[in-house]
Formats: sequence, structure tokens, C-alpha cells
Amino acid sequence: MRALLPVLLAFGLAAAEPPKLFFSKLFPKSSPEYVAITVDKDGRGSYKEAEDDDSPLLFLLRPNEVAEIFSLAEKLDRFQRPLESGLNVAKTGVKTFRYLSGAGKTEVQFNYSQDLDAQTLLDWFERISETERRYATLERAAKYDKLGVNQALLQLQAEYDRNRVVAADQFLPLLDRIAKNENYMHIARARAAGLAEAIRGPKPESQ
Repeated sequence: MRALLPVLLAFGLAAAEPPKLFFSKLFPKSSPEYVAITVDKDGRGSYKEAEDDDSPLLFLLRPNEVAEIFSLAEKLDRFQRPLESGLNVAKTGVKTFRYLSGAGKTEVQFNYSQDLDAQTLLDWFERISETERRYATLERAAKYDKLGVNQALLQLQAEYDRNRVVAADQFLPLLDRIAKNENYMHIARARAAGLAEAIRGPKPESQ
């Protein structure tokens, strides 16, 4: 019985973990060539651009974002069926969707899919990827290129206005620091404050 305890303990820990979605894209000669995103059902996520990256960017999705992403995974039968279109289209990278729940794992790979739910889920992960790269750019400018902060904020503002920013709350501490730091240009401080206010407040309804 004692020999079974480590196995039972490991099984119990696996069962206690929330389900996770994993996405990766491998596209040689693109920038970046590799992307991997993990999101669990509690909204915790990670983003990295190398398989051996032990310091990924971490983020927390909003509840409505988590619900939408996992709903799409359910519509896709948790990736238990093929998604590849089979059409003769340009290679745009090998995409992998993976569903992990306890000790179970199901996944599917494709280059291009005609499934609308697959396209929508792919767009979610592309938006997460864009968001994390935008965060890294702004953070780097804030540390090393104070004159470049306003340009980084302009790019973030454009992405936010196009509804391409996901897990927007992750930007708030950084935006607040910029807004309150007189070492940055006034226009950058004002833009950071305005973005933070927009993220904190409800977005207007689309007309």
C-alpha cells in the first residue's frame, strides 16, 4: 500500500489542477519563429517564444475571456477531431491546439482550417501573442528608452482601439508607473493615464 501512495498523491494533484489549453505555432523564418501559450480555466496564462524558456510572460485573463476560449474548445470537441482543411494553401506555420485535464490530453495540429470555431480560437491566441509582445515592448522602452515610451504607447493604444488587447489588466501597474513618473515626457504620461483609465472603466457599447 505504501508503494501506491506516491502514485495516488500524484493522481490527486493532477485531478485538482484546473483544465488547461495549450497553443503553439511553429513557423520557421517568421518573427517569432515559435510561440507557446498556456491558459488554465482559472484564467492564469503564460507566453513564451522558446520551448526552453523558463521565464515566460505571465498574465491573467478576465472571466469573460476565459469563458469564450474554453467554450470554443468545447465546440471543437476538445480537439479530438481533425481541423486541417486539406486545401492547397500557403504554409503559415504548424499550429497545435491541446486540451489537458487531469492526466488526460488531446490535441490536433493544422496549417489552415476552414472550421469557423477553430479560426476564432486561433484569433484569440494570436491576440494573446500580440498583446504579450506589445507588453514586452512597452516594458523594455520604460526601462531603457524613455523617449521611445510614447511610440510604444501609441502602438498599444492602436491595438486596444482595434480590440486586439487581451488580459488588459496586466498593463495597469506599468501604465500607472509611467503616468506618475516625471522622467517621461508629458505626452507619454498623459497617454499612459488615459489608457489606464480606459482599461479600468467599461468600454462603450458598439453602435
